[in-house]
Amino acid sequence: MSGLKQELGLAQGVGLLSTSLLGTGVFAVPALAALVAGDNSLWAWPALIVLVFPIAIVFALLGRHFPSAGGVAHFVALAFGPRLARVTGWLFLSVIPVGLPAALHIATGFGQSLFGWHDSQLLLAELGTLAIIWWIGSRGARSSANLQTLVAILIVALVVAIWIYGDITLAAIPFPALPEVDTPQLFAALSVMFWCFVGLEAFAHLASEFKQPERDFPRALMIGLLLAGTVYWACTVLVLHFNAYSADRAAATSLPGIVVQLFGVKALWIACVIGYLACFASLNIYIQSFARLVWSQAQHLPDSYLARLTKNHIPRNALSAVIGCCMLSTLGIYLLDINLDALIVYANGIFIMIYLLCMLAGCRLLTGRYRALAALGGVLCLLLLAMVGWKSLYAIIMLAALWLFLPKRRVD
Repeated sequence: MSGLKQELGLAQGVGLLSTSLLGTGVFAVPALAALVAGDNSLWAWPALIVLVFPIAIVFALLGRHFPSAGGVAHFVALAFGPRLARVTGWLFLSVIPVGLPAALHIATGFGQSLFGWHDSQLLLAELGTLAIIWWIGSRGARSSANLQTLVAILIVALVVAIWIYGDITLAAIPFPALPEVDTPQLFAALSVMFWCFVGLEAFAHLASEFKQPERDFPRALMIGLLLAGTVYWACTVLVLHFNAYSADRAAATSLPGIVVQLFGVKALWIACVIGYLACFASLNIYIQSFARLVWSQAQHLPDSYLARLTKNHIPRNALSAVIGCCMLSTLGIYLLDINLDALIVYANGIFIMIYLLCMLAGCRLLTGRYRALAALGGVLCLLLLAMVGWKSLYAIIMLAALWLFLPKRRVD
């Protein structure tokens, strides 16, 4: 028994995962993929879904059989013991100072587009966003899930509206013939697009809060994955159809630009609000997942402040601690005027490393063909680390440093 309230259903799980995967990428990545690979990017999305499926199935199986707020750290504990589990947990938490402030900056950038906000105004918007996430998280996973299901509906509705008013038909989609696909361009696009499917590890922390985790968690994961992939593909079609990509324009302006082209300047606020909500949804699920990981890690000290739940079985103290760290990081980055772009690349290596640890746990915990699937997922993760190149050393060094210097518990 996890202690957390089991209140999530299938539809809410699909909303949580799909918005987590769409997040900050839905407005920007289709244009980046089109810029890298042109029409070949239309084949890249189906190819990426096929590549991610083995990894997603392993996450689904582990979440089904071993639901826990600890997520990947829990799977690693079962497979390799508590020491590596603690290292995995801290590795995931090490993303907070870099990844979350960057996502906050992207989210509030839509306010800059609408209202011309700069500097201190953007900082206040970022802190206000964190306050809203704390309020929603304090109401439980159900409130987050309901909000994110609504966000998913809005994103799909916007894309469908553009397709309809843009008079786009399947016959007009410029699919290259398979023999004509440029393989190097396809691989280049895949390396850009993979980051859209970072989010499975965060979703794993919510497995124990499903009413029927054995049935609904794997279904929600697979349906959410397919829904997000379909939306990304549909957005890529739009970007190519309207030629809304170029090296001299920001990728995130592609979809808002199409909205203005079809519906006029007054409709810009609709695209910006939906863009903000998409970023907000991704931030929300990560922060709620971090809070559950902190709470689960604090269970070895029952009297710990972070191990306490509210009367509604919500880890509010852990959530407050995560929000506090995010606020401090955001303020520090603002005061020191740190450029986040380079740091994000290093954080991506952390996510791949966590995926790899999950696949290795799957090799120990699963049997038969599912163990073979976990092994295949592990190979794919190693290939992704190779694609990141020397910047993946950051994740490797962090993993080694945590293993060497993280204090041992007496129970280890």
